[in-house]
Amino acid sequence: MDRTRYDPFVSTFFDCDTKVITGIFQEFLDAMRAEQSLPPGHYLSQNYETAQANPEIHLLPGNLKDARDAVFPYFWGTDGWSSPLHLENVKGPANYASLIGAIACLLKNPNLCTDTYSQRSNELEVKAITALANLVFYNTVDPWGVFTIGGTISNLYGAKIGIEKVIPGAMRKGLQGHRVAGIGSEAAHYCAATVAGWCGIGVDNLHHIPTDRNMAMRLDALEEKLNELYTRGDKVAYVIATFGSTDAFGVDDIAGIRTIIDATAAKYGVPPPQLQADAAVGWGLCFLNEYDTVKNTFKFNTEVLPVVQRAKKLCEGLRVADSITIDFHKTGRGHYPSSAFIVNRRADLRCLARTNDDMPYFSDADSRRDPALFTLETSRPAIGAYSVMASLNGIGLYGWQMLMGRGLELAEELKRRLDELDFCAVLNRDTPGMSVCWWVLPKGRDAKRIIADLEAGKLSPEEVARYTAEVRRLFNKRAYSMDPTLDARLSFTTDIGYRPHGQLIPAWKAVFFHPKTDEVILNRLIYSIDEMT
Repeated sequence: MDRTRYDPFVSTFFDCDTKVITGIFQEFLDAMRAEQSLPPGHYLSQNYETAQANPEIHLLPGNLKDARDAVFPYFWGTDGWSSPLHLENVKGPANYASLIGAIACLLKNPNLCTDTYSQRSNELEVKAITALANLVFYNTVDPWGVFTIGGTISNLYGAKIGIEKVIPGAMRKGLQGHRVAGIGSEAAHYCAATVAGWCGIGVDNLHHIPTDRNMAMRLDALEEKLNELYTRGDKVAYVIATFGSTDAFGVDDIAGIRTIIDATAAKYGVPPPQLQADAAVGWGLCFLNEYDTVKNTFKFNTEVLPVVQRAKKLCEGLRVADSITIDFHKTGRGHYPSSAFIVNRRADLRCLARTNDDMPYFSDADSRRDPALFTLETSRPAIGAYSVMASLNGIGLYGWQMLMGRGLELAEELKRRLDELDFCAVLNRDTPGMSVCWWVLPKGRDAKRIIADLEAGKLSPEEVARYTAEVRRLFNKRAYSMDPTLDARLSFTTDIGYRPHGQLIPAWKAVFFHPKTDEVILNRLIYSIDEMT
């Protein structure tokens, strides 16, 4: 080895040159700051063929500025969602407390598989998971869990535990010829189908329960479906309850679901399904669990106080769930990936356990603390643990309450303003979240009556098609004519999760997720709708 070439190269990339590194980091921060003064970014040219044809692996070693130059065009071409005009979805800028945590994590780069690879970062994960568990389960006794690469994987964990409970040994022997079923609502995230397919029970054995007007699972339909499945001999492994649907923020009655699945399973003498709460979006409402609406410390608008009360009541249902999915990178405004899977009782993780003999690479793993003995991933980043603890303690409970309350205030205000327009109809009037779904029809149409007729089954398929086409056409018209420096960017969903008479209902959607979105932006939104129609 030519050490005269090797040693300088190693020094460049493995010695911590704080001046160079912080200088480059400052350049990225300057770019971020410049971006904040701009309207939401549009897609820049994306030439995947050129990217594939020109991977550009340099021949000679360079320096850290070469590393910067290799990625900076793509960094600049990626929207950081820093503009308060972003109302499309449950995404926004990550908070800077989370950035502090993420930087700390990246500097050490721990792998949360075992203590050997993570040391005190493993301890930090336990602390972060317990903090979240106490928030959502409300001071539970023996929780445990792990951070995962996304909400889909977290729901996969819950489903897999359920399969093991109804078919003990399935991890090793498979489904052994049994027909296994999973259950979710018609408003459940589509990852429920992904989970059914990847767990091997088959997408066709995932049963969708109709929802009511608030996009909540109908308990009567759930009970009917359970009786049907048990009567024909199916093993019902899990029920995924939605706590804040992605579009309309539908929240299932989890306590009611618990009562039904336990009673029905007992009637047939079978183990109850795993009750997995998909709270990827809605978990943040738990920050309001102890908010006193009488004192109203932060002076929330009086119109939003009943919403807070309703949210607090719904949050109580989480306490009876067996397991839960949390996406901190959504309501927590943390960095990806910071999803968490948490069980209410640590013993449930035994369903996923392997022995040390199964994993010779980690023969020293300790079942009392090393997650590698039950996790899907072997390489598991610690971003979630660092992001969560930095954010929870940097922002504090009162800070989180203000963030949640502000989003609810703006959502309720938009619902109220839309209700005043005859040609508009709010479709999720009583869901307690930051999302608003609605119809806009041409002026002269009574949108609220049309929706009522649709629900009552009074509209022909041709009429439904005509009205929904008008809703989409007007959304596109606004998108084409909007001023990107003034008008909020909205999104469109083809299915809000409520399907009266089997009819999918599309909608305009706004999500008040960005902490800097204000009444000026909301007023401009109403103005743009009124002028366009």
